[in-house]
Amino acid sequence: MRVVALSGGVGGAKLAYGLNQVLASDSLSIIANTGDDFIHHGLPVSPDIDTLIYTLAGLNDSDRGWGLAGETWAFMEAMGSLGGDTWFNLGDRDLAMHVLRREALDGGQPLSVFTDRIRNALQISARIFPMSDTRVSTLVETVEEGLLPFQRYFVHLKAEPQVKGFYFDGADAAKPCPGLIDAIHEAQKIVICPSNPFISIDPILGVPGIRQALVKSAAKVVAVSPIVGGEAIKGPTAKMFRELGVTPSPDAVAQKYSDFLDVMIVDQVDAGNHKLMNSFGVQTEVAQTVMRTADDKLALAELALRF
Repeated sequence: MRVVALSGGVGGAKLAYGLNQVLASDSLSIIANTGDDFIHHGLPVSPDIDTLIYTLAGLNDSDRGWGLAGETWAFMEAMGSLGGDTWFNLGDRDLAMHVLRREALDGGQPLSVFTDRIRNALQISARIFPMSDTRVSTLVETVEEGLLPFQRYFVHLKAEPQVKGFYFDGADAAKPCPGLIDAIHEAQKIVICPSNPFISIDPILGVPGIRQALVKSAAKVVAVSPIVGGEAIKGPTAKMFRELGVTPSPDAVAQKYSDFLDVMIVDQVDAGNHKLMNSFGVQTEVAQTVMRTADDKLALAELALRF
């Protein structure tokens, strides 16, 4: 069975790990958000792609939720001692990824080719597609600070400013990576991972051609709600819904995907609390969606593939 998953970083990578474990080799393709990508200390950083790579390769720091296990921080300490910015951490081992990406991009290699090269080096069977080789940058419109680059809002300001809206600079001119649309057309199942709809999934859907391919796809589209009991397991998803005047719920998430979504998997605490989905034809299934262990990831992946 050929499966395509749409994913952001930490939460999405957990389910992507489970899917990669239960599927046959080479049958999973993951479309990764690159709206978070930015240049830091001269290096191109792709947080969601790197989180997926490190997670699928079994190298991630599961306690921190991002970066490499056993990481050290001598580079950042030296940077701080010289008066450089230290609000976004680059680990000593993680630097290798960004330096190699810098060399590849400067040499004319597209991000998708570099990403494929790295996943092969780490023996990851799943194909990882950046949503586009064209630069797309997520901008967050806030009440207090105006328009902010995503990482300034999310990391530097710790997602504290009140959100008014989101913009994806460069999306109109972007094109899906080579092979991405074909992967959607060939898929028998499409899974929307439990990633933030606004800053992880919407940037992917904003690249011309991707949302249209999902709408036209004959595959069953299954999403896992990132909202459990009115809150997000991790990150500012629920806060963003509230600040935009929407009650955070699985229904609110499903409504954002309603033009292509077939099934929404909701957590047990939300059983019976998803009546709106019926009004736009989305089937609901109840399961444990909080993935604390490897077994949790595998079980949820198997359930998502069952429909």
